[in-house]
Amino acid sequence: MKEKDLKDLSCWVVSEGMAGTENQCIAVAEALGVSYDTKRIALKQPWKSLSPHVGLERHSTFSPALSAPWPDLVIASGRKSIAASRFIKRMSEGKSFTVQIQDPRIDPSQFDLVAVPHHDPTRGDNVVVTDAAPNRITKAKLKASLLDFPQFDVMSSPRVAVLIGGSSKAYTMNERVTNRLAAQLRGLDAHLMVTSSRRTGAKNEAILRRALPNAYFYDGDGANPYFAMLAAADFILVTADSASMLSDACTSGKPVYMINLEGGHPRIDALHKHLQDLGALRVFEGDLETFTYNPLKDADKIADVIRERLNNEFQRHDK
Repeated sequence: MKEKDLKDLSCWVVSEGMAGTENQCIAVAEALGVSYDTKRIALKQPWKSLSPHVGLERHSTFSPALSAPWPDLVIASGRKSIAASRFIKRMSEGKSFTVQIQDPRIDPSQFDLVAVPHHDPTRGDNVVVTDAAPNRITKAKLKASLLDFPQFDVMSSPRVAVLIGGSSKAYTMNERVTNRLAAQLRGLDAHLMVTSSRRTGAKNEAILRRALPNAYFYDGDGANPYFAMLAAADFILVTADSASMLSDACTSGKPVYMINLEGGHPRIDALHKHLQDLGALRVFEGDLETFTYNPLKDADKIADVIRERLNNEFQRHDK
């Protein structure tokens, strides 16, 4: 099979149904240009508690059940998806090419390819290391997203997208942090487009709304303006807790500033440092200035390696 025939491959995106991990898989499928079926799986006991270490997966492991015809390509992410990748590989007699997105924390040789971000430790001959998380950001998608939000187009520059996560296991977004951020944002001579999450907290969001009465706030109703905000922005501000939003922002090519929160974790600190070393990220201290860098292309990087490995497989089988 030649490279131009890759679009005809059958592909399963396998996840636990969590949007963040599933979107990473979809991003790679889209970068490959393949159609895909989404399989959202749960595990039954004992695999639910012991995966990925228990092994010995069988039909009864999964809910809903996974069955033939088995796909040519599996793109999977999340702890529970590891069991599915191994099961599909075995049941297809090795014919399904399995790609595990994110560090599986087990021997990567159990998969055909593993993709991990730079700040995760797993390495190997079949491991592709990305700068951050693969995502669905492309110039075409960003441009198209603005059609649904014409109000952003009429805003004068500079336009600043403010992407706010919130408290997590590693970070705390409290009243002190939020008041500091509100004062910094209020001091910007710019049009603000703000989106928050459930982790932001109602009190913190109320502080920001009171301090920024003229800002655009996405309240969760109607179409999500996330892509359109990235497209319209001259600058992007992202809270330190969100690896996925930092990855998205640094894929856009726009100047990206990180909003510090209280706390931290060595793993995500390493992500921050790597993005800063690439010149894609700066710490927000109340001022903004334009800068350029090479946008991240992590989904494309993974897709390129899959394409190369698959073509090698096809050529080997055709001999």
